[in-house]
Order: sequence, then C-alpha cells, then structure tokens
Amino acid sequence: MAATFPGGLNLSISPSHLQRRHARFSNLMTRMTRGADGVDWVQATSTYFDKDSRPIMLFDGVCNLCNGGVKFVRDNDQKRNIRYEALQSEAGKKLLQRSGRAPDDISSVVLVEKDRSYIKSEAVLKIMEYINLPFPQLAFFLHLVPLFIRDFAYDNLADNRYNIFGKSDSCELYVD
Repeated sequence: MAATFPGGLNLSISPSHLQRRHARFSNLMTRMTRGADGVDWVQATSTYFDKDSRPIMLFDGVCNLCNGGVKFVRDNDQKRNIRYEALQSEAGKKLLQRSGRAPDDISSVVLVEKDRSYIKSEAVLKIMEYINLPFPQLAFFLHLVPLFIRDFAYDNLADNRYNIFGKSDSCELYVD
C-alpha cells in the first residue's frame, strides 16, 4: 500500500508492517484486559453481555450527584438503552477491573460496552449519545472541546462531589 503526498513525500506500508502493528496492538489489548492478578476480566465478565448487550453505566452508589445523574439518564432514556450498576457492588468491581481500573476506584463514572469501556468525560459523552434528543447532538459539540480540558473539569467536580452535593448512607441502586 503506497501513498504520495504533496511535496513528493512517498509513504508505503507493507502488509507485513501492518501485521506486526496489529500483533503489537493485540498484545497491548491482552495486557490491558488481564489484571495484575492474571485474570482475564473481559472473559470473566462476558456473562454480563450474553443475554443483554446494552452497555452498563457504573456510578458511585452513595454519591448524591451520581444518583441524580442516574435518575436524569433514566428519565431521558425512554428506550432503556443503558443498564446501571453501582461501583461498590460485586458486579461493579468486576466491571471496573475489566475497564483497567482498580476494583475500589469510585472516582469516575464508567460506561462499559461489550467491547470497550469509557471513563470520565468520555463516559459522560458516550452516555449522552444513548439518550434522547438533544443530548446526542450536544455530545457531538462537546467532543470538540479537547479531552484534557473536559477531564480537568470532570476531575474537579468529581473530587468535590461529596462536599457540594453530599453523600447518602446507602446506595439507591436503580434497577431496570
């Protein structure tokens, strides 16, 4: 495969080069899904997607802001495209590990799809894509804001969520 760019720059990529890059990427993905304990968390949590392929939104079950966010998403997800699980639950901990996070990391909302996970502002924007209008369009425009700026704002809110919005004594788990 070859391409010629303006100024005479010639770029050629051989099939063997692509195979080597694919092999490196596959090895990287295998290392990312296998935890420090050697468990393949994608395989270990695959049953969560066997009968129901909808993504799972992981949220801090004792955070008032997070519970309000789940209520907001449920109210605007008339087709019930998303499932919900508290980060503190056993399933939530396993799905966190599947996403490359520590099982006790409750610092971020996480959206887990069958083949991919999203954290922080990326999770919020992906969730917006699943719910009713006008949120998918708003997510499209928010993607224009650089990730480091979105995650900076997200981290500041997440770090202060208990001080600003409070904390409940127990998880108000929203079940489908």
